[in-house]
Amino acid sequence: MAGIYVHVPFCRKACIYCDFHFSTALAAKSDMVAAIVKEIALRRTYLDDEVLNSLYFGGGTPSLLDQVELEQIMEAVHKNFRFAEGAEITLEANPDDLNRDKLDTLKKAGVNRLSIGVQSFREADLAFMNRTHKAGEAITAIKQAQDTGLDNISIDLIYASPGLTDMDWLANMEQAIALEVPHISAYSLTVEEKTVLAHKIRKGEVQAVADETAQRHFLMLERLHEAGFEHYEVSNLARKGREAVHNSNYWSGKTYLGIGPSAHSFNGNSRQWNVAKNAFYIKALRQGIPCWEKEDLSLKDQYNEWVMTQMRKKKGVFLEELETRFGKSMKAYFLKEAASEIGKGNVLLEEGLVHIPQDRRFYTDGVAASLFYL
Repeated sequence: MAGIYVHVPFCRKACIYCDFHFSTALAAKSDMVAAIVKEIALRRTYLDDEVLNSLYFGGGTPSLLDQVELEQIMEAVHKNFRFAEGAEITLEANPDDLNRDKLDTLKKAGVNRLSIGVQSFREADLAFMNRTHKAGEAITAIKQAQDTGLDNISIDLIYASPGLTDMDWLANMEQAIALEVPHISAYSLTVEEKTVLAHKIRKGEVQAVADETAQRHFLMLERLHEAGFEHYEVSNLARKGREAVHNSNYWSGKTYLGIGPSAHSFNGNSRQWNVAKNAFYIKALRQGIPCWEKEDLSLKDQYNEWVMTQMRKKKGVFLEELETRFGKSMKAYFLKEAASEIGKGNVLLEEGLVHIPQDRRFYTDGVAASLFYL
């Protein structure tokens, strides 16, 4: 099955670490929604009439959409695509956007899963990150969502941020456990170019966190394992049966359509990405012209992307599937490259699966890259 991602490129203000495409010019929101609706109709054939099992509203801050705007997009999606019964429909939300009326609106529109950008339950962290909410608002939003019946909740938590001690990080995890959320996305604070955080580090206003601290915080995720979470992807942990359908589609190499400025699409053989300029996107869609660029993926590109996504998962690379997808010669190549990492203890080969042991998973991307076809 396939999925659709809808990028809503608006935020009330910029987080210090964010390099996603967004704008704080909210006056253009209604025009953007009209353009998104138009693109949905124009790209209805991209997924070859596949039945969809996920719809994901990301951003930006999709919880800024009002009831009419959300319903317009929902109507367009259901008019042009076929969804499986019980398909996962996720909306990213900031805690300060969520109240009982908003939650009722989301549920009525068909949203059945929330991804709430908590980031931290510490006020000092939220102030440093330039978040719009307070810690208490995050706790209240989660509890109200559960009371409303929207209890399929994922929360984002950031570790290895300046000033976050080991005890602080443990306290954040304990608070998430106490709130009984079924899914947690845990990310190390990364320094992306052209962000406020990168600028502050260059000026010496903020001290970059050492890799040793980030690795230690990653290993402390063991507390969530003890609480019943499976670390099914390097940055994602879930209680049994609560894994993210949409993101699992990405990691399994399934096709998806990206709608909205900067959104990416993938059909197995090529990748497309929309222009990352709101005004240009709106103007083009008014004229009925989807504005995207395309890259045809070589066999090498497909292999490398697949290896990366598989190695990020707990289960790793299933050798039989690798051979089915890419042939015996590529399987032999993979095993040859993996031999070195196996010797270093970075990779294990067990019962036809090649995977990274838990104590080395902090370095997943680097280990996976060593297995690429060059």
